[in-house]
Amino acid sequence: MTIESVESLIPHRNRMKLVAEIIAVDEKKAVTASTVTEDWPLFEAGSANCIVLVELVAQTAGVCIGWQEYQEKGNNQGGTGWIVGVKEAVFHRDAIPLNSRIITESERVFQVELYTEIAGVVHLGDQVLAEIKLQVVQSDSNEQKGCYE
Repeated sequence: MTIESVESLIPHRNRMKLVAEIIAVDEKKAVTASTVTEDWPLFEAGSANCIVLVELVAQTAGVCIGWQEYQEKGNNQGGTGWIVGVKEAVFHRDAIPLNSRIITESERVFQVELYTEIAGVVHLGDQVLAEIKLQVVQSDSNEQKGCYE
């Protein structure tokens, strides 16, 4: 499959869309690239707070889930709402400088019905910025479309 844009796989737009490029994706894992900009949430005094990396891991997981929906249905219908909890987060820095290119890997490590656990690792060059584990519960209805616009 050729992926035309990040927007075709995740619902995020404007300031909330942190993923800029899809490097790799399959049914279990996605790897994305992002560049810190002044428009990012939690950006202040020339850098972004590392807490924003939780959202970046979630969006990268969304790329994987959107890609799988595309494979199964032939198109991505925008998905359903998620409730995301942080199971564990280890941050190795407090802030990420403006224009830093970040690589994020999100992998599904456990899934049963509408519950999924995601393990994410975020890199700046060869330095690990964060290791994050998320718990995701997906809605079983499609009534939440457009909530990220």
